[in-house]
Amino acid sequence: MSDTIRSRSVVLDCPDPRALARFYGEILDWRIAYADDEWVVLNGGGAQMQICFQKIDDFRPPTWPEGAVPQQFHLDFTVDEFDATEKRVLAAGATKAEFQPGDDYRVFLDPVGHPFCLCI
Repeated sequence: MSDTIRSRSVVLDCPDPRALARFYGEILDWRIAYADDEWVVLNGGGAQMQICFQKIDDFRPPTWPEGAVPQQFHLDFTVDEFDATEKRVLAAGATKAEFQPGDDYRVFLDPVGHPFCLCI
């Protein structure tokens, strides 16, 4: 018996799991490993992690950085440089957050409003 804990997945609530999985698949160059109407699993090449997307009928996007619906969590992605990567995530459907609290990361919102950061 072992008390080891390993990461398995991060699950994002959303109104359309396939659409949000396509967005993250595009920006991360990951593939959809499983999909049905309620649940989609996105896997990276050699990554031990997966991102899952769960359908929520009355989904309300976070009102980051503050407001009635707190962010509760966000995803951080390491990048080599900002400008080219920013163009890529914007072209995929992200929105750059109006409020940018730091210089070594940039905050974006995915197509349904979840915050995520590109970090140097």
